[in-house]
This record gives sequence, structure tokens and C-alpha cells, in this order.
Amino acid sequence: MSLAKNFGAAGDGKADDTDALQHAVVGGDGVLELSKGTYRITRPIVLDASKHGYLGVRGEQGTARIVMAGAGPALQIIGDHQGTATPDSFRPETWDRERMPIVTGLEILGEHPEADGIQLRRTMQATIQNVLIRRCRYGIHLVERNRNFVLNAAHIYDCHDTGVFFDQCNLHQVIIAASHISYCKRAGIRQLNGDVHNIQITGNDIEYNSGYEGPGQELSGEIVLEAPEGIISEYTIASNTIQATLDAPGANVMILGKAEDPPSGIRLVAITGNVLGSRDRNILIDYGSRISITGNTIYGGQRLNCEFRNSRFITFGSNSCFSRPASYASETTDGILLDKCVGCSLVGNVLNDCRLGNEETGGSITVRDSQNIAISASQILNPHFRGIDVVNSTRCNISGNSIHEDEGTGRMLAAIRITGEGTGNWVHGNSVSVGTDGDIECQERNARVEGNYVS
Repeated sequence: MSLAKNFGAAGDGKADDTDALQHAVVGGDGVLELSKGTYRITRPIVLDASKHGYLGVRGEQGTARIVMAGAGPALQIIGDHQGTATPDSFRPETWDRERMPIVTGLEILGEHPEADGIQLRRTMQATIQNVLIRRCRYGIHLVERNRNFVLNAAHIYDCHDTGVFFDQCNLHQVIIAASHISYCKRAGIRQLNGDVHNIQITGNDIEYNSGYEGPGQELSGEIVLEAPEGIISEYTIASNTIQATLDAPGANVMILGKAEDPPSGIRLVAITGNVLGSRDRNILIDYGSRISITGNTIYGGQRLNCEFRNSRFITFGSNSCFSRPASYASETTDGILLDKCVGCSLVGNVLNDCRLGNEETGGSITVRDSQNIAISASQILNPHFRGIDVVNSTRCNISGNSIHEDEGTGRMLAAIRITGEGTGNWVHGNSVSVGTDGDIECQERNARVEGNYVS
């Protein structure tokens, strides 16, 4: 067997066990077995399936710890898969020697500032489960090309940079489920460029990923997908708790694509059934297309809840956006902004006590320089300035909304306002209160207003 202590590993946390663990990988039966103990290493343990066949690492029910005292990944898992996930793209050796490397049942602790947990390179069906990775630079680092990666029931904690990092790689078919990914300084889960498709992030607790002080510190968050030269495609982010603190810059979910018109780099993204809260912004999307954001509970956006820029065909439906006072901040701004967007629909949402805007411009829902935007069947209550503010926008359909404030509040200036150079807007069938400046403010050239109930 490949029991590390049979190959000379001390497991006492003092001796350098690097050579013994590598010997166990090369000379053993393929499964590196770590019994209870602390295994200190100073360079990566390389598990190259293309050379040694099927490989895996198994700790004894969480009682084994690897301390990485050098730079680089504690475990580097290498395959040679060059194809896709399509069956006819595989070479025989992938199935005969390389498929499904598994790491389970152990802790990896980083001691060097550039220590990483696990790196995956050209792997197929790599599976990491029941592991704890902490105090590393990157918890799990995917590079070059990988397919069908599964992370399950893991704890990625207190990383100097990122918990799970898709680093400029060609990557399809990933499931991240039932895990804690928290207190990582730059991001919990991050993509940088690459060609990435078919990612499921579901049932996780992704929290408090902030505190990074290096370049780009504003590009931080629980989930940060940044691909100015790549593709972000077919992501499902569902049933997670995603939150931080109000003083944290960035966003709970930040998705930044290619600066192009029409946008194509971000596409086919579903954000559904999550609890998102307590950050500078909760959701930020720039240059996205065909995105569905539904059934989420969204709260505590210090700057605002959701900011959509330069995007097309966003569906934002049946979400709740509320402020949530806490002991360290008595109020947050909250609200939704669409800036330079096309063909978006906001339907059936509930917004309360949103402070987005000021005396001159803005409201709980603010639309700027956009066209073909539908805002309907929503409850917009107690706005501090306006319920809906539309500026320099064309063919916006505002219908069936209820925009009111509690009696005696006196903060709302107007329920709906349409200003600027836009034309072809239609405001109809809404139930609104009268604000201090009026109920529905617009010029005849901006919009057609009819059939609204004013109380």
C-alpha cells in the first residue's frame, strides 16, 4: 500500500516529509494514504496520472494534515486530457490511466505566503471532497484545461487570495456544491478570462470574502467572474448564502465581460434562489447578455443592490430588495440601476425603503440611457426619492406597479419620473401615491401616460 509512513514519512509536523510523500506516489499502488498526523512539505507533491496511472490522495477521516511550507501547490494533479467532454474526443489513455483522481479526508494548511492547496492541470473528472484548505494563496487552482470537476462537502477558508480559482483555463462541466468558501481575501470563487462553460454553484455558504489590499482590490467578492478577453457562459448560481460586510468593496456577485456591443462574452447565466447581502453592491453585471436573476432575497447594498451596465436581455423577477439595518450601519442605499441596457424585464419584484438617488435624479429603480425596458407588477414601497426614475431612455414600458409610501413619511418626491431625450415610453395601469413634487412627472414628448390610479 501507499501508506506514507511506510515510505519514511514522520508525520510529526517537524520533519520534511516531501521526499517520503513523493516516493509513496511514485512507488506505491496509486493511492497516497495519510494516516493521522501532520506532514510538513516544502515543494509540491506531483501526482502525474499520465506517468503513473490512476492516482488519488486519501486522509484518515480528517485526521491528516499537510502543511505546505514552500511556494506552489501542496498537491499538483496532472493529466493529459486534450479533448472536450464529448466521448469521441477522448484518447484511450485518458480512460485507461487518468480519469477521476480523488482527494478526500484531509486538511491542507499553507505556511508559505505563496503556498496553494490543490492545483489541477489537464484533468478529467477530478473530484475533491471532505477536505479543509486554509491559509493558502489559492485554495483550489484550475489551470490550462480541465473537464468535469466536482468539489463537494469541502471547507475553503481564510485564503490570502482566492478560494477556488479558474485561472485563464479552458474549463467545462463543473459542480461546486455543499461547501463553505469563506474569508478569502480577494474572492471566494473567481474566474479570470479563459473559456469557461457549464458551471453549477449550488447549496454553498460563500461568505466574508474581503480584505484584499493588492492591485484590483475593488474587483473582489464572493463570486467574481472577470473575462475582458474570455468567455463566461452557462453559469447556474442557485440556493447559496452569499454575504459579506457593508464596508467590503466589490460585490457579492460580480460578473464583468468584454467591452463590446452587442455583448457576447457573458451569456446564459442564471442566479436563482440565493440570499445575497451586506456588501458595497450585491450584484454587478457589466456587458452581459441573456441573464436570468429570479427568486433571490437581496439586502444591504451599501451603494445599491443591483447594477446592470451595458447589458442586454436581463430578466430580473420575483426578487426582494430590502435594507437591513445592523449595529455597524444604520442604513444602506439599496435599489436597482440599469445603465446603457437594452431589452431587459423587471417583473414581480418587491423593493422597500430604497435610498438610491438624490434630490436631482434617481430612484429605487433607476434607468439611464437605455431602451426597451419593461418594469411591471412590482411593489415599490417607501422610496426616499422616487419609485422609478427614467432618464434619456426610449420605449420603456412601466405598467401595473404599486408605488406608495407610508402615510406621514413625506420622503418620496414622485412615484415615477421620466426626463431627458428619450421617447416612446408608456406609463399605464400603475397605482401610485402623490409625492412632494407630484405623482407621475414627465413631458408629453417623453411618454404616454394613461390609466393610472393616483391615491
